[in-house]
Amino acid sequence: MKSFIRFCVTFPLIIAVVAVLWLFTTDSQEATGPTGAFKENGQAVVVPEQRSSGEQIAPSKLVGASSAVRVPETLPASLSGTSVPGGWAKTDRLGNLIPTPHLRQMFEYFLSALGEESLEQLVARVESALAALEEPARSQALATLGAYLDYKLAVSELEQAYGDVTGLGPDEMQRRMTEIHTLRRSWLDAATAEAFFADDEAVDRFQLEKRRIARDERLTSEEKAEALRAAESSLPEPLREAREETRQFAEYEQVRQQLADDPRALQAWRQEAFGSEAADRLAQLEKEQQAWDQRWQAYSAERDRLMSSGLAAPEREEALDRLRDRHFNETERIRAEALDSIR
Repeated sequence: MKSFIRFCVTFPLIIAVVAVLWLFTTDSQEATGPTGAFKENGQAVVVPEQRSSGEQIAPSKLVGASSAVRVPETLPASLSGTSVPGGWAKTDRLGNLIPTPHLRQMFEYFLSALGEESLEQLVARVESALAALEEPARSQALATLGAYLDYKLAVSELEQAYGDVTGLGPDEMQRRMTEIHTLRRSWLDAATAEAFFADDEAVDRFQLEKRRIARDERLTSEEKAEALRAAESSLPEPLREAREETRQFAEYEQVRQQLADDPRALQAWRQEAFGSEAADRLAQLEKEQQAWDQRWQAYSAERDRLMSSGLAAPEREEALDRLRDRHFNETERIRAEALDSIR
């Protein structure tokens, strides 16, 4: 019940995040700029920097050279208005670095801006963040950063060698997964690899087992469902909870469509499934969303007429501001402007 109440509070944010991710997802190997980076599985992949002579430089060689790198005072546009992930500066009583998933998240936070800034500049930004650590943790973190960058290069080369993996069978997928897991432990020590990738690898194993179950023609539908539940039990608890909440939302969406014309029946279903408190909260959220939808539709129609009116740009922007003020409160204006920016 607690997990679903939390879900009810946050599901508009979840929907917004999913929409943004969908809108801005690009081809996994689309070039992003002059820095030698591309996106793969949602994360930036680094490739070797090249000297003017054509000689390639391993990414780890950039670590420790930040003093010679000019870094802009402002963050890259994609990071503007965001904060550096916290929780990564963990040390033991002797001052040694404790590797955590948060440290990898901090690395990836800056590396996600590859294409907007060079790899050298982003490595310098990571080094600046790591300066908050005392020795020996700082040197250990810098060494981890270098090893992580070289790992990313190695895994990108492996992925390119495999090419399109959609047609791979279970055996080939298993081999690819094993090779990637081995690469992680080749470049990183066991504790760091576990801290950085434990959840990813649990998902990898689950997805592989899910694929095997789906293809096993000897199993009935009920046996497949049971096997899938057993495989899911091996996932870390936060991931299991996320999958359960996703199922709850999918089931609710189906029922909501079926009972769209019978609000009393829908509310009764909510109360039976989730309890009175969660049902009331969910009903209120939907009421607010419906009110937003109505205001957005009215605003959109007026905005479209305004955009085709032939007004000069300054006058048009002033008229748009007045239009948003008329339809939305301050918080909703921000949402409306964001939606307008991705039309």
